[in-house]
Amino acid sequence: MSGSSGVDANLLAQNISSNIQRITLLTNEIQQMMRHFGTAQDTTILRQTLQEKQQNVNHLAKVTDKYMKDFSSLPVTPEQRQRKIQRERLITEFSNALGVFQKVQREVANKEKEFVERVRASSRVSAADLNEGFGGITSPFKSEIQAQTQSYEETFTEEDLQLIQERESSIRQLESDITNINDIFRDLGMMVHEQGDMIDSIEANVSTTEVHVQSATQNLNRAASYQTSFRKKIFIFIAILVGAAVIIGLIIWASQKK
Repeated sequence: MSGSSGVDANLLAQNISSNIQRITLLTNEIQQMMRHFGTAQDTTILRQTLQEKQQNVNHLAKVTDKYMKDFSSLPVTPEQRQRKIQRERLITEFSNALGVFQKVQREVANKEKEFVERVRASSRVSAADLNEGFGGITSPFKSEIQAQTQSYEETFTEEDLQLIQERESSIRQLESDITNINDIFRDLGMMVHEQGDMIDSIEANVSTTEVHVQSATQNLNRAASYQTSFRKKIFIFIAILVGAAVIIGLIIWASQKK
């Protein structure tokens, strides 16, 4: 969706604003869900819903980044200063929304890492530690209890391993998403730099054109002044010639009359 028409520019601006609002809304929802981490409401469904919202924000960020590039590529002329102001406002709002989202992403990643560490720490309980409860006394049921404990420990460790793998996969995805947001920040920085150079170039060209126009006007005025002065001189010269001719004619007429 690109072009130089006012309709395209307005539509792009509306889409960008709408996406920024959705990014802000989803980010707030993610922050609310994070408050349930480590509580009874911290379920698999909660984590999946949170990840879906994060992916939605990342998708919106990529789409909005493209819209911003299209908007920035629209021709900017001295008569379209309002579009420049609008573009700067959109870039600022988009950057702010992404900054908040990226901060939330880092918080989620840190909480996921803390969870993995807790699971790893809790899975270090060994059957040998549990067997210390016998106090070294031999029991006919000891071997049976050890077998049950070992079986329980193996099942528990397998569940822990699955949880660790899921959370570590989530952490890797978060780190990848954070990198993508950094790339978008770089794109926005380039847009501001390039657009600023473009505006400066346009203003410089306008200033140069104005100087040339003023110079041309002065030259025209000077030429007109020269032309007027030249006409006056011709008129005076002709008047002198006519006057001289009249005087000469009068002298000849007077001499002939005598």
